[in-house]
Amino acid sequence: MAPLDQTYLAPPVPRQAQGELLRLDGVSFKYPGGHAAVDGVSLSLGPGILGLLGPNGAGKSTMMRMLATLTRPTEGRIIWKGVDISRDPDALRVSLGYLPQDFGVYPALSAREFLRYLAAVKGLPQKLARRRVDECIEQVGLSADADRRLGDFSGGMRQRVGIAQALLNDPQLLIADEPTVGLDPGERLRFRHLLTELAGQRLVILCTHIVSDVEASATALAVMRKGALVFSGSPEALLGRADGKVWDWTVEPERLDEIRATHHVSNSLRRADGVRVRLMSPTSPGPGAEAVQPSLEDAYVSLLADSEER
Repeated sequence: MAPLDQTYLAPPVPRQAQGELLRLDGVSFKYPGGHAAVDGVSLSLGPGILGLLGPNGAGKSTMMRMLATLTRPTEGRIIWKGVDISRDPDALRVSLGYLPQDFGVYPALSAREFLRYLAAVKGLPQKLARRRVDECIEQVGLSADADRRLGDFSGGMRQRVGIAQALLNDPQLLIADEPTVGLDPGERLRFRHLLTELAGQRLVILCTHIVSDVEASATALAVMRKGALVFSGSPEALLGRADGKVWDWTVEPERLDEIRATHHVSNSLRRADGVRVRLMSPTSPGPGAEAVQPSLEDAYVSLLADSEER
């Protein structure tokens, strides 16, 4: 018998860690010209809420499309429960709920009609589909509005319909890509509470550039910049990196441009006695500056600043 051609043998999948649902091993996505939208990202994730942070253009949405099996990595592997999803995407798709950044609806349909249509598209049997639609409508708090036209819904209500469609197959992996863009503060708060309630034994990946979206709910954080992973760990670990480096300082308004040019400023507020700036510095920036406890926003700004300087 002729020997097997080793060229066609895939490398063995690494052993699954206890509690691990999803693993990324050196995942990259490069365009034909060579630009890397995602560059060598490795992560191991179990149940909980992962806040995937990064500025616009960091590669977050490309990463989400790969995790949703809409785009294949050009390098590396995405492993779901021990299965390489590039080789067997259906292993993840049956357990996947996805709310893309641009979630469209049919405005003439009611929420219930729209969700029944999507349940049919996803292949749910009719009896199960009707039950799951009703359960998901209740889960996202739309029972009283389920038979209203979607065209009459607010942005926050449409996002709840988006979450409901992502939950139709009772997924173990729920991905939400920039879900709060365009929502008012009250709708954003309700949306964050909803995701927290949904986590349970699921893995929820919340992709955003808005730190407050993950501050109160994320059990783990990953931060991307220019396609690379610059931090992964707990919110407490990220906060620890900024400890002793955050200052409140009231300065004359005419000094604001100078201070922004020499320090990383996370916030500024005009007051009667000057401009109160919140900035990052390893030492006191000047007379009257007060060291303060860092917020997650401070730690995030500091991390991006450090990664930019490397």
